[in-house]
Amino acid sequence: MATRARPLRADAERSVRAILEAAERVLAGNPAASMEQIAEAAGVARTTIHRRFASRQALLGAMAETAVRQLGEAIEASRPEAVPPVVALHQITANVLRVKVNWAFALNQQDEPDSPTARAQEEIARRCLELLGRAQRDGMLDADADLAWVRRVYYALIGETLHGEDARTDPDVLAARIVDTLLNGSGPRLR
Repeated sequence: MATRARPLRADAERSVRAILEAAERVLAGNPAASMEQIAEAAGVARTTIHRRFASRQALLGAMAETAVRQLGEAIEASRPEAVPPVVALHQITANVLRVKVNWAFALNQQDEPDSPTARAQEEIARRCLELLGRAQRDGMLDADADLAWVRRVYYALIGETLHGEDARTDPDVLAARIVDTLLNGSGPRLR
């Protein structure tokens, strides 16, 4: 019989959130940073981190789970099934950029193939393919376009955007550029 973890008290929740956010900042700057450095950045005692996370790997796993959960929430907030595909694609892109900027280190960690985080990532990819399929049916993508390839190109556009100096630009402006490039390419507009 599976047992459910008790929800954390509000102060414990704040402490965990502070640890996760500090770990993201510290590890993004120095992947070899110690748990003590993370604790200092979070404003908690090192023992607090060890009480919440049994190991460094457990902390990294919690960071990845938090980041992927926020990606899922960002997609849901865009209401992809309730709006036209181009609107959903733009809003999802802007929301995802906001999450990825804040969780770049955590989202670049390798997950175990059958972990909850990997399964959540697979669900996000599946939902992306569904949205691209709607865009294809609406004539926004070529009828013969390989949607798996289009998804990979879309992910690459997001990734490249986050690696450049553009990452500090308004996510809505970046989303418009990404979606336009995905749907229209970079060539001159034919009239």
